[in-house]
Amino acid sequence: MNSLGINKKPEDTRVVVAMSGGVDSSVTAALLHEEGYDVIGVTLQLYDYGQAVERKGACCAGQDIYDAKKIADELGFPHYVLDYEDNFKDSVINDFVDSYMEGYTPIPCVRCNQTVKFRDLFKVARDLGADCMATGHYIQRIENPETGQAELHRAVDHTKDQSYFLFATTQEQLDFLRFPLGGWTKDVTRQHAERFGLVNANKPDSQDICFVPNGDYASVVKKIKPEAEQHGDIVDLDGNVIGQHKGVIHYTIGQRKGLGIGGGVNEDNSPFYVVRIDPEANQVIVGAKEDLAQDTIPLEDTNWLINLNNGSRQVQVKLRSVMQPTSATLISEDGYARLVLDTPQYGIAPGQAAVIYDGNRVIGGGWISKREFAKSRLVA
Repeated sequence: MNSLGINKKPEDTRVVVAMSGGVDSSVTAALLHEEGYDVIGVTLQLYDYGQAVERKGACCAGQDIYDAKKIADELGFPHYVLDYEDNFKDSVINDFVDSYMEGYTPIPCVRCNQTVKFRDLFKVARDLGADCMATGHYIQRIENPETGQAELHRAVDHTKDQSYFLFATTQEQLDFLRFPLGGWTKDVTRQHAERFGLVNANKPDSQDICFVPNGDYASVVKKIKPEAEQHGDIVDLDGNVIGQHKGVIHYTIGQRKGLGIGGGVNEDNSPFYVVRIDPEANQVIVGAKEDLAQDTIPLEDTNWLINLNNGSRQVQVKLRSVMQPTSATLISEDGYARLVLDTPQYGIAPGQAAVIYDGNRVIGGGWISKREFAKSRLVA
């Protein structure tokens, strides 16, 4: 049994490494090549290359493609660049735009992993005869010694843990995936990058969504859907018009700044917050901070890495990538699921992910639905 848990010698084990051009995936490829595995690097070109060369520091941009290819050439393993621009536009960018238009706050990086990277790239890896596919994600794949089943666990370094973005990984995908860096801290990865002499050893971590320049989500949406900037009313919870908005795409649940309506929701003149977005009525609904508190969260498009039967169980959940897991009760009934939080949370936005844990193990999750969904399905 080799270090990847495959009953072959390393040199007889083909591994496709998804190389973004960043230091993490580059070290992953370099380590596996050093161990003697038959490594093939694959980099995805996800948007127009002419624009990409001007976008440094974003996943799969022009410089990143160059770096990945250079590292593969220097270390001596094959590397391919695949043009997935159309797949990416259809599966990620268009979904991103449509979600904003419908009043959701999407997470395109999850959709990218769910579709282009862990669906389309899987097909390529299998076509190349790979025994597995490796990535540079900070997450752990642990085989349960009692069941023999591969489980998904949080990374050892919780500050770098990427489990929130990988909750949609299916069991079939997990069986094929490997995450060599999940048991490390980032500084160890950097040390190996220096040891290998990689050209990107000191490259900073990507912060932006690759197709969103400077974090300006609205500009992406209105470029594809110019009608997205239709002005409308800002109303309070009683339906009173108290201001005008510049298009619902400019607002998200929990937003306080940039509303242009000042305070005055209470006698103490406390500020307004966006508590709901109604794209059909073209309204932004605002209220007090306490109106953001929510303890029941309906889920849709769920993915489970356990057998989830009808009933309830105590779990931990992350509603944002940077938060610490919080305690909740997961209730499932006839294919539908909802979470009841032990402590209400503020600013829960439909379209974000709710990722569910049993300790450090990821047991699944789903997309946070709009509150109205709970009325027609699982009523709290």
